[in-house]
Amino acid sequence: MFEVTNTTKEAFYFILTGIPGFEASHIWISIPFCCLYSISIMGNTTILTVIRTEPSLRQPMYLFLSMLALTDLGLTLTTLPTVMQLLWFNICEISFEACFAQVFFIHTFSFMESSVLLAMSFDRYVAICRPLHYATILTNEVITKIGLAIICRCVLAVLPSLFLLKRLPFCHSHLLSHSYCLHQDMIRLVCGDIRFNSWYGFALVLLIIVMDPLLIVLSYAMILKSVLGVASLVERFRALNNCLSHILAVLVLYVPMVGVSMTHRFAKHASPLVHVIMANMYLLAPPVMNPIIYSVKTKQIRQGIMRLLSQRNTH
Repeated sequence: MFEVTNTTKEAFYFILTGIPGFEASHIWISIPFCCLYSISIMGNTTILTVIRTEPSLRQPMYLFLSMLALTDLGLTLTTLPTVMQLLWFNICEISFEACFAQVFFIHTFSFMESSVLLAMSFDRYVAICRPLHYATILTNEVITKIGLAIICRCVLAVLPSLFLLKRLPFCHSHLLSHSYCLHQDMIRLVCGDIRFNSWYGFALVLLIIVMDPLLIVLSYAMILKSVLGVASLVERFRALNNCLSHILAVLVLYVPMVGVSMTHRFAKHASPLVHVIMANMYLLAPPVMNPIIYSVKTKQIRQGIMRLLSQRNTH
């Protein structure tokens, strides 16, 4: 047992964990991880390029989609260095400061993902329930303010938890459960009183992880009520089909998020492999799947990608 106080934290290192029980196969396991990271980076970069180069996509829905792609790109680039250096070069150590920086960016981008999906559900509500006022409600100025509000909300939500964690002594094992730093993983290594941290974490869960999906469900309840009031079955189908991409993106984020929270809270004694798989699904599923979902289900994005590819072929 050793205690790491504020005066010794500068020389303190956490030890990252790869895939438990498969340490000898890390170089082979790195292949699917490398593919997933490549899909995420290429997919989200392509979405951003298409929206930037296509004048017809300068609409609120696609501006929100570009926010989602930027968030996914940020989340991918935050975990990529530690994951791949561990799998490729078996570098397990991460400094105290680097670990805290990674915790900040992972949780900020995760909360931003949730907040952007909430903003996108509002966009769908206005588009379907108040179509005549869509252009006047969601102006570029309003969208910019929403984007800034999302950044402020998520940064201000994460920073206090890091300050609370940093003031505590780390005197247990410095071995983390994953190949990146998570707040819920680091808090296990603290030997001080963490009651205030736990209450703040609980409030944060209620504010973002619970409230955001509830507001998304509420927006879709209002959309469904509006759609069912439409006489034509074709118009109902078209309206619901416009929301399908967003619904899938919501499921891709919240299902792994709930899964990793449940395993940390109720399956503490489960195999470490279970925790690793759930955490990787939580951080990799949205950045990998969102570009695929929107490329397949959104006609305008699909056409933009085809035009982008044809332009590159001609050059």
